[in-house]
Amino acid sequence: MKTLEFFIKHFETFAAYYSISYVIFYTVLALLSYLAIKKYYNSKYYLHKGVLVKSNHTVGVSIIAPAFNEAATLVYNVKSLLSQEYPKFEVIIINDGSTDNSLELLISEFSLVKVDFFYQEKIPTQLVKGHYKSTNPIYSKLLIVDKFNGNSKADASNAGINSAKYSLFLCTDVDCILRKDTVAILAKPFLENTEKVIATGATIRTSNSCRFKDGELYESHYPDNFFARFQELEYIRAFVFGRMAWSKMNSLLLVSGGLGMFDKETVIKVGGYWHKSLGEDIELITRMRKFMHEKKEKFLIKYIPETLCWTEVPGTMDLFMKQRTRWARGLIQTLSLHKKIFLNPKYGKTGLLAFPYFVFFEFAVPILEVMGLTVLLLDIFFFDINYDFLLIVSAFIYLFYTIITLLSVLLDQLIYKHYSSIKEIITLIVMVFLEPIIYHPLNVYASLKGYWNFVTRKEQKWGLMSRKGFTNSNQIQ
Repeated sequence: MKTLEFFIKHFETFAAYYSISYVIFYTVLALLSYLAIKKYYNSKYYLHKGVLVKSNHTVGVSIIAPAFNEAATLVYNVKSLLSQEYPKFEVIIINDGSTDNSLELLISEFSLVKVDFFYQEKIPTQLVKGHYKSTNPIYSKLLIVDKFNGNSKADASNAGINSAKYSLFLCTDVDCILRKDTVAILAKPFLENTEKVIATGATIRTSNSCRFKDGELYESHYPDNFFARFQELEYIRAFVFGRMAWSKMNSLLLVSGGLGMFDKETVIKVGGYWHKSLGEDIELITRMRKFMHEKKEKFLIKYIPETLCWTEVPGTMDLFMKQRTRWARGLIQTLSLHKKIFLNPKYGKTGLLAFPYFVFFEFAVPILEVMGLTVLLLDIFFFDINYDFLLIVSAFIYLFYTIITLLSVLLDQLIYKHYSSIKEIITLIVMVFLEPIIYHPLNVYASLKGYWNFVTRKEQKWGLMSRKGFTNSNQIQ
């Protein structure tokens, strides 16, 4: 019993210092995010996007979007991708061994024919069966890559990179809706910085209740789906506060797989996306940063605090848990694979700041929360506990969590004004106070499940996410 009491007391001391560190770190991130957003909008027109849109001498961009059994919405989404306002781009759709009629629909709708294509497999992938181009000049920017299924988005994306003709590529999901100027805005940092930019990312929002017209956002609405509502909050907090701060410190370790622009040469040199990864976005950025540090070459990864992409998020418990379990497993997989970076001065801010943050505050939090709950129960049943102190600490943590989220929502609404309805804003605020109680425990459970699956080496694939798409109630004719 004395050993247990000793452990509990020392864990409580550790938990107190850890919590203080967590609060301080997030406060610093919030301040840095505000400063970074302010600086972005003050210098937004240093190189106006209109210059890029009108110039015929700007850098070319290949838009890469893997597709597997997306027949229900594929044609509409391809047309949306083709509507970018940028002079030099191509759209590469990778038909990753679809078992539905995706390829047939594309051939029919876009007048495609199989062409001789000089394909160099700079990054190994599953066998590519052929390339298709349109006989209609209107769709001259479209290229379809037909390949055998590689059981991962990474394998399909690598085939797209091998087929890309431009020096920059934008990787997205075929179900995403991009703003018309997405390519122009993401390409700007590559042109206006003297240091080498290897990747850029931007804010992604949920599309579940939004309405679209001609492949473009028409009306932005707060989701009416219970799970999607919490994910909207999560996206606002992560993109507005977290990633903008990391970008300011040039320590961004994650560019979302749904929207990221990359320097193709660097990606090829590091071997492309890792097809075995369940978190291919964070793993690629980690490997790229590691590569640049080892070359001792200065580089930047920039983040744009504007919503340039809308994507459908899981709307059911089953889909949500599958996605978050995969994300958690992808995180521990990446941290384990690149563990030599951890606190290694050789890797600069990546090794001394970004990587340790993901270890201590992303990976460790779910484990420590469960340990804390266990210690609390042991205290209640076997030892005296100061309930007043417990209440004060719990209230402080809860209020800090909600205040950070409320500040994110406030900043987001002041800058972007996505929601025109007062009712939607009030609903959003109510969800802020419910999130720590309802949504957060689900995330903790999913994370622990993902960690356990990694430790036990349980087989897990990407799997399928059924989507409603943009063809019915949320599409304006």
